[in-house]
Amino acid sequence: MIIPVKWSDEGVLMLDQRLLPTEEKWLTLKTYNDVADGIRDMVVRGAPAIGVSAAYGIALGAKNFVGMAMTDFEDEIDYICEVLGKTRPTAVNLFWAIDRMKRTFAKAKAEGKSVSEIKQILLEDSKAIHEEDIESQRLIAQFGGELIENDSVVLTHCNAGALATGGVWGTALGVIRGAINQGKTVSVIADETRPYLQGARLTAWELDQDDIPVTLITDNMSGHIMKKGGVQAVVVGSDRIAANGDVANKIGTYMVAVLAKRHNIPFYVAAPLSTVDLNCPTGEEIPIEERDIREITHLKDIRLAPEGISVSNYAFDVTPNDLVTAIITEKGVARAPYTESLRKQFED
Repeated sequence: MIIPVKWSDEGVLMLDQRLLPTEEKWLTLKTYNDVADGIRDMVVRGAPAIGVSAAYGIALGAKNFVGMAMTDFEDEIDYICEVLGKTRPTAVNLFWAIDRMKRTFAKAKAEGKSVSEIKQILLEDSKAIHEEDIESQRLIAQFGGELIENDSVVLTHCNAGALATGGVWGTALGVIRGAINQGKTVSVIADETRPYLQGARLTAWELDQDDIPVTLITDNMSGHIMKKGGVQAVVVGSDRIAANGDVANKIGTYMVAVLAKRHNIPFYVAAPLSTVDLNCPTGEEIPIEERDIREITHLKDIRLAPEGISVSNYAFDVTPNDLVTAIITEKGVARAPYTESLRKQFED
C-alpha cells in the first residue's frame, strides 16, 4: 500500500518521488518551510497529494509556534498559508486545503479555543483531509472501474496514482485498480510524460508494485498505438477542473485527448471534487505553471540541448470539455453539460 505523505511526531514524512524508481527514501520535514520546499521541488506532486501536504504543513507550523498570544498566532497562520500558497499555482487542491484549514482556525477562534487547543484542532483536521482523500479515491475507483470494459488496455498520461494523492488508490490508477477489483482483466500503457518522466518513473513503478501489466511508451507513440487499435480507453487525473469541465492536467494531456477523439476512444478524467473549481468559469482562467528550463535541457546533470537556446517549460495544458467523455469523482460520473452535472455533484 503506497502512502506518499504521512504525519509523525517528528514532522511531515514524504516519500521523495524525485528518486523513484531507483531509490525509496523518506524525508522528515520539520518546518512548514520544509513542507513548502517539498511541494515546490516535487518531492511530493499530484494535486490531491499537494493538498494533503499543505494541510499537514499548516498543522506543523501551528505546532511549532511558540507563544500564547492569539493575535500573534493568527498572524503566523496567515503567513504560513501565504508561503504554502505560493508553491504550485495550478493545483487547486492546494488552495482548497489552505482555505479549509483557515476556516477551521477561524471557527475554533470564534468558539474561544486557546492556542494549544487550536493547534490540536488543526492537526485533527489535517488528518481528516488525508482520510477523506483516501475515501474519495476508493469511491472514484468504484465508479470509474465500472466504465472500463473487460480485457481493456488503458492509456494513462503522467502519474495519477497513489503517489499523486493521499495514497492507497490514486485517481486515474484508482479507476484501473477499481476495474481489476471488479474482476476485469486490464492492462495499462503508460507514456513516459516528458520532461519529468512521471509515467516512466512513477506510474510504471506503481503498477509493477501491484503486479498490474504495464507497457511503457514514448510520448509521441500514443497516436500510432491508438491507430493500431491498441487502446480501449484513456484515463487521466487533473490538477484543476473548471466549472465548464475544461481540464488542466500535465502538459501533453491535450494532445492525448485530441488523438483519443480522432480514434473514437473514450477519454475519462478522474479527480476528487476538491479538484473542481466552480469559481473558475473556463480553462482560460486556469493559471499554468512554468517550471525550470533545466527539466528540459538536462537529464539530471547531463545537458541534452545546446546552451543559450530559448526554452519553454509549461507544466500543464488545458483539455477543452468537448474532448472529455466523462469526469469521475467521489460523487459519481459527470457528463456534458458539465456546468450542470459538476455543480449538481456539489449539491448532492
